Amino acid sequence: MKALQDLDVDKFWENGYAILRNVYTPDEIQRFREGAFASRGRGPGDLLSNPLMQDALLDGNFVAVARKLLGSDDIWYAGDSSFTINSGQRGFHKDNVDRKDPKGPDWNGRYTLLRFGIYLQDHWTHTGGLNLRAKSHNTTDHSYGKNVYVRTRVGDIAVWSMRTTHSGNGALLRWPWRNKFPEPTEIPNLPKWKVAKPDGDRLAVFAALGLNDAHHDRYVEYMKTRTYLVNSFRASKYDDETLAKAAKIGLNVRDIAKEIEGDDTVGKNVAWEPIPYDVGAR
Repeated sequence: MKALQDLDVDKFWENGYAILRNVYTPDEIQRFREGAFASRGRGPGDLLSNPLMQDALLDGNFVAVARKLLGSDDIWYAGDSSFTINSGQRGFHKDNVDRKDPKGPDWNGRYTLLRFGIYLQDHWTHTGGLNLRAKSHNTTDHSYGKNVYVRTRVGDIAVWSMRTTHSGNGALLRWPWRNKFPEPTEIPNLPKWKVAKPDGDRLAVFAALGLNDAHHDRYVEYMKTRTYLVNSFRASKYDDETLAKAAKIGLNVRDIAKEIEGDDTVGKNVAWEPIPYDVGAR
């Protein structure tokens, strides 16, 4: 993968994100789109348990990028992946646990969980892509960092620290305003003539990968509190063939469904809520 050779690790850790260009062919992206449409209405469950979408994790691209960025071959996946079709959600947020608490364990050293995104249509000249705040991964201040509209082309991979502030459904303006990036709160009030056209249906694929460390364990602990994630874990079944494919590319799979089996205390939080931590762990 030439894009992997071009990936600047230091720049990633400086800015909190990176874009890898031309990782997938148009045919591969089209297969992801067809798989997502065919999977609509399938119910909860992650990508790895979905034969139509599991190649996003099993083709080895995410693992290769994670190895380079994290400096380790010991890459783990714990069931956090999904696809979206025409999602209308937007608003700056972070994906890590202690997103509002600078004293939380998430801010102890380098954060080792990555969010991957494949946008299955063009956002180079079309609207609807990812917004993020550059260099926002080292602060809980959600207003900190330059607002960037991430202009992905078909076939690109976006990867960012799960501490990076980001938002979906950004707006790319038409020329001559193209290099001005509206805040998510401004987008609903933009005149339509000023916004570039969307590239058809907006589809995206997301997955979280990281190291087997304290950050990973805390994120799993947090995921077990969320209703939608617990529903997904319980619906995600991995057969031996899938696990063998994952092992072959060096992807370690943590089966959360087995960990929560018979536990009726999990999945109580519909929305994000902070979880406790040992102050001495800081």
